[in-house]
Amino acid sequence: MFESVLVANRGEIAGRIIRTARAMGIKAIAVYSEADAGLSFVAEADEAVLIGPPSPARSYLNVPAVLEAARRTNAQAVHPGYGFLAESAEFARAVAGQDRVWVGPPPLAVARLGNKINSRNLMKEAGVPVAPGVWEPVPDAGTAVEEAARIGYPVAVKPAASTGGAGIGVAHDEAALREAYETVRTRAAWLFHQDDVLLERYVEGARHIEVQIFGLADGTVVALGERDCSVQRNDEKVAGETPSPGVTPALRERMLAAAVRAGEAVGYRGAGTVECLVDPAAQEFFFLEMDTRLQAEHRVTELVTGIDLVEQQFRVAAGEPVSFTGAAPRGHAFEFRVHAEDPQRFFPSAGKIKVWEEPVGDGIRIDAGYAEGATVTTHYDPMLAKLCVHGDDRDHALRRARAAVDNLRIEGLPTNLPFLRELLDHPEFADGTYDTGVVERMRTPGAER
Repeated sequence: MFESVLVANRGEIAGRIIRTARAMGIKAIAVYSEADAGLSFVAEADEAVLIGPPSPARSYLNVPAVLEAARRTNAQAVHPGYGFLAESAEFARAVAGQDRVWVGPPPLAVARLGNKINSRNLMKEAGVPVAPGVWEPVPDAGTAVEEAARIGYPVAVKPAASTGGAGIGVAHDEAALREAYETVRTRAAWLFHQDDVLLERYVEGARHIEVQIFGLADGTVVALGERDCSVQRNDEKVAGETPSPGVTPALRERMLAAAVRAGEAVGYRGAGTVECLVDPAAQEFFFLEMDTRLQAEHRVTELVTGIDLVEQQFRVAAGEPVSFTGAAPRGHAFEFRVHAEDPQRFFPSAGKIKVWEEPVGDGIRIDAGYAEGATVTTHYDPMLAKLCVHGDDRDHALRRARAAVDNLRIEGLPTNLPFLRELLDHPEFADGTYDTGVVERMRTPGAER
């Protein structure tokens, strides 16, 4: 096992990695921007290095600055967390080029899965179900219209180089498709510096289900259960739970087997997530993308399995065997993203946190990036914390979640806590019948399924 690790991230995920590293006796080294100097993850680390001004491009995305921090501190390993440089094959190669341990999958796997079209083709070859769509970039709007006639409306129009739901459009007819194509292509060039466009069938009323996989040092890939991440606003996940109330045992078995095939197809190592869209009525699923990193919702998997996924990442990166032998889930778990934002329109907010009081009790876990007295800026994602709960079953976990949200006090700036309480009482969420459109329906007066 290496003796030190540089955590190339910030906020709650940096703190979460630092705590596991220190528990394992590994020296934890943080990097931080000028805007984050007062945050808790900096104080929690054994050593911290200032890498630049607030702008992400000049700090957390500044590869030379991060690599220089690793050199100055003689960090033996680098953990990228999620976001920023976590899915950059170039950064992974640069870390390895400095003879440091990359705590993540092989750079080649990251590169092969970093493009939605490439990953679709790989998954098809591996026998993983993919939605009807194209197998190469769509060069123009006219070709998009021809392909849509073959695929069938509605269609999803996606930047091939994106991760998650960034930049995606949906079209229900030819006129909307032509407009969406041009918008997505322009947005892709601006956001990702690459304007290839993917077209595939859009599954209406879908659930967004992801499978946690783990690639062991000996080449074995195991599946550690699924998570339901269908509660989304602005194409970003807000809540996750495991097991999914919308997945039958038979569908679960098929999805986990497909996720293992996906990992094996690229020689995966460490923690990864295979994301799928599920058609609840047909009980069919389609590959969406594979996240080559630790996933934001990994905590619910940890709560039901008792496995510290960051610890296992360290073990595999160091060439050691993992410390678990199975992953039989126990109980039910939820995770909620606590954001600094307007709870109605979801616009980010900023300001000083005047009160921060966390709930305590059995089954409650909070991974926070801020504390009382800290200042939230507009430079980064408005994530404040991840609030997680575990219970004996879904109803038990729901009761604990409602109490935890009620007892989490954050004052000084707007947060989405009122929205989370509203979500917990919403009939679709309470009975587990929700899909990816639930938040839009909550915010559209008179909207029905």
